[in-house]
Amino acid sequence: VDTHLVRAVIQTESAFNYRARSRAGALGLMQLMPSTAERFGVIDPFDPRQNIQGGVKYLRWLQDYYKGDLTRVVAAYNAGEGAVMQAGSMVEVNVPSMTASGVPFA
Repeated sequence: VDTHLVRAVIQTESAFNYRARSRAGALGLMQLMPSTAERFGVIDPFDPRQNIQGGVKYLRWLQDYYKGDLTRVVAAYNAGEGAVMQAGSMVEVNVPSMTASGVPFA
């Protein structure tokens, strides 16, 4: 997984705050939902190393699943795989810009 993408996700999701917690329940630097953290072997989502490793595994899984379609990868990471499936071809319209934070990933 490209390191620029990982940095962009961290900047966008948590602003590099390893103790970040969203209203939806996402945790840590890469804002992993508890079920996603468990799915990718993260025991302590507030441990930066574990959180990043889990987030990178999830990004790799998404890249494989969406055959490298970065728009869908980023959308699924942010909104969930189910939301991308429901959005279908409209996903491009609904993807938040990962470069808006000033951290380019491409």
